[in-house]
Amino acid sequence: MTTKRTILITTHTGREAAIDAARLVIDRLVTAGMHVRVLDSEAESVACPGVEVVPATGAAADDAEMIIVLGGDGTILRAAEMARPSGAPLLGVNLGHVGFLAETEADDLADAVDSVVRGRYDVEERLTLEVVARLNGEVIAETWALNEATVEKRDRMLEVVTEIDGRPLSRYGCDGVICATPTGSTAYAFSAGGPVVWPEVEALLLVPISAHALFARPLVVSPRASLAVEILPNTPGGVLWCDGRRRFDLPSGARVEVRRADVPVRLARLHGINDTGAPFTDRLVAKFDLPVQGWRGRTRGF
Repeated sequence: MTTKRTILITTHTGREAAIDAARLVIDRLVTAGMHVRVLDSEAESVACPGVEVVPATGAAADDAEMIIVLGGDGTILRAAEMARPSGAPLLGVNLGHVGFLAETEADDLADAVDSVVRGRYDVEERLTLEVVARLNGEVIAETWALNEATVEKRDRMLEVVTEIDGRPLSRYGCDGVICATPTGSTAYAFSAGGPVVWPEVEALLLVPISAHALFARPLVVSPRASLAVEILPNTPGGVLWCDGRRRFDLPSGARVEVRRADVPVRLARLHGINDTGAPFTDRLVAKFDLPVQGWRGRTRGF
């Protein structure tokens, strides 16, 4: 007996355009003979026949070939929490604003679904972060991040010392410190003045936020490096945020350790829609509306 290919659909149900797009995707997939799942928290809004309704837990993506996400980067980050343990790749359809994590736009939705049905896609792995917070050696929080882990002030400015590979780097007063992946380099880290790092580059970023110090530049370090941010004793505590979704209070004296995690997040890349050449460059130009008028391209080899 042939087992049907299973696709999990998750949607930003607060947007009517996303709901309409989800119904279109489900209809095309079911018509193509594929098995479609939707989350129980979204099923009533989507209201499509012929789908399996599953609880919105980490098991929702078990045995799924792919998760198709309709929304913005926030919706994709939520879906990543289900995708990562299962290993199912994410295919993001941008219905938000910037949408750097998305593979395609709403205008290309029908072509994107056809590519999925035909199996015309590749899968790439994105580096993730393992994040541990400690107080006097005791673990008080343990989590992960795809974009970034950020130690931020709660009310007053933080006093912190940063560390790389077990050695102190610098002390400063600041609004916070971002530890980011290349995927997250175009998110919060970018807003804080960090560099854009191409997704295929393996590296970690450390980006201070509004630091009062002579040496407070963003750093790009080895993917094998261990980063740490210590909140100095007898100073105000702070907050640990991971991907803007998971929040943990950090008391005075807390230490946050960040390193590359063993488990990546997998993203689907479609054939024929964002083909090879310089896709990330094109994405930067499109997302930031960068001026490229006057470009002539290469006229001779070198």
